[in-house]
Order: sequence, then structure tokens, then C-alpha cells
Amino acid sequence: MCEVVVLIGSSASADDISRDIAKVAKQVHIASRSFPIGDIGKLSGHDNIWLQSMINSVRKDGAVCFQDGNTIYADIILHCTGYKYHFPFLETNDIVTVEENRVGPLYKHVFPPTLAPWLSFVGLPWKVVPFPLFEFQTKWIAGVLSGRIPLESTEEMKADIEAFYSSLEESGIPKRYTHKIGDQQFEYNDLLAAKSGAPPTEEWRKEMYFVTGRRKRSTPETYRDQWEDQDLISLANQCFDKLNIAFKA
Repeated sequence: MCEVVVLIGSSASADDISRDIAKVAKQVHIASRSFPIGDIGKLSGHDNIWLQSMINSVRKDGAVCFQDGNTIYADIILHCTGYKYHFPFLETNDIVTVEENRVGPLYKHVFPPTLAPWLSFVGLPWKVVPFPLFEFQTKWIAGVLSGRIPLESTEEMKADIEAFYSSLEESGIPKRYTHKIGDQQFEYNDLLAAKSGAPPTEEWRKEMYFVTGRRKRSTPETYRDQWEDQDLISLANQCFDKLNIAFKA
């Protein structure tokens, strides 16, 4: 192939896709507003991947103009910019809205206070290990719907949401990052576990997440194939063995 490809975005999808297509593309340019100025340029360890500032404009002749003044001619532009929340099938009379990719108001990213417990959302948080988080959310929701777990009052949920939104605003965090949890995901998971009566996240699982993240940043090409956390793997196997014994019993 001789195509020049531009990827918009710099998170997990763009990171993986750029390295895959670099094997067959002539050039790969990753455009992002989050790259520090000092990182702009050819990606270390690669002959045909460049980090670029965000796109300023695209011309009909294929010219892609970046905000720092650099221009390249591209054959393909791929959007790796994440997802926009959209619920065209859901009518709530504007009780629940999506504004700048914030779905709300939602208590703990799950329950809209005035429609709880009959309406709930699973899977909105991002920058997380998804499926364990989904499980914690669904255990809480199931417990509330069954009547086993009491839900806070409408007023209490509203007050919690208002405090959360205020803290984001005071910290200068844009609305579009409302559901970005990242390193706080385990605190969030453990909160839901406490609400539903489930065990909290195992410490080995938390540490494995952070160790893998550091390895991904330092050795992005091989982090899936090589690891140095055998002690954590041993702890995980012990945990799984206990689960198997409990299941068979």
C-alpha cells in the first residue's frame, strides 16, 4: 500500500490501529489536541508514524492542515474519537438529557433521581476495565429492583449529583469528561460493591491494571506478550481456584 493515513484521536483505538496499519501504509499521522508540543514529530521506534497537533482544516485536494502549521496530503482520514451518547429510542420528557456528552442527571452514573429505580444506565463510564464495572453496576441495580437494597431518596440523589457536577466545574473538567473515571474506577467499583453487598475489587486485580498500564506506556509493541507480574498472576490463579471450589460445592 502507498496510502497516507491520518488518525484523529490518541486513545486506545488510535494507539492500536496506528501500529497495525503502519505495517502496510506509507505514512500514518496521529492528530490529537492532547499531545505536548515536545512530542510532536516522528514517533520513537517507528519510521512511518508521526504525532501531529489537531487538524485545523482539510482541503478538497487532500491537504490536511494541522494547528501548528504543518500540512500533509492524506488518502484516508479515520476518526478514532470515541463515542457520543445518543438515545433516540428513549423518551423522558427531557428529564434525562445528553449535553456535551454528559448523560444526566444521573446518580453515580446510573440512576436518574426522578425516574429511579425504573430507569437505569449501565456502561456509561469510560477509561475503565469495562466488564467488572458493568457487573458491579448491574448487581446494584438488580438489588434495588428486587427491593433488597434501599435506594437513597430523590433529594439525596439530586444533592449528590449537584455536588459531583460542582466538583468537576471547580476542577476545570469539561462536561464531556463527566463519565471519564480512569484511575478512580476501583474506588467507584468498591462503592457499588458496598451498596450491593458484593466483595470489593481484589487488590491483585487493581495492581495488575496499574502494572499493565505502565508496561503499555513503556513497551507498547510487546506489553501483551511479555509481563513481569508473575506474582500477581499467581494470586489471580489462587483466587480463581477458590471460586472453582465454591462453584463445585
